[in-house]
Amino acid sequence: MEQQPLVLEREFNAPIDLVWRAITEKELMKKWYFDIADFKPEVGFKFQFEGGQEDKRYVHLCEVLEVIPQKKLKYSWRYEGYEGLSFVTFELSSVGEKTRVQLIHEGLESFTHPDFARENFVGGWNYLIHESLKQYLENGKALRYW
Repeated sequence: MEQQPLVLEREFNAPIDLVWRAITEKELMKKWYFDIADFKPEVGFKFQFEGGQEDKRYVHLCEVLEVIPQKKLKYSWRYEGYEGLSFVTFELSSVGEKTRVQLIHEGLESFTHPDFARENFVGGWNYLIHESLKQYLENGKALRYW
């Protein structure tokens, strides 16, 4: 059963270089995304992090597949010990002094575990992009890293 990719788009009141840093620098990523031990926006770089509920943690295994600085970041996304392979892409574009971010998560239908249902990703990404990243970029927290 082929599903459409999950696509979210948001315009942020922040310059593109700051948004790029927020999605590629581990110290900034942990402020709105996940606490990733190490991350480099380099093709072939593998990283992992834990996520999920307090009582159920899942190890996310990822590998950077494509990097176009300040434009595009794509990585694979799967779970240790579970079937399925998906791909996350962040596409950035300048809109005057603002930045448009398009998030695309493909391959969600490859996950068979009920905790990895599409609606869980919809909820998670909506929170991360529309609330967590927005608050990080626009409420002044990010500005001190300039």
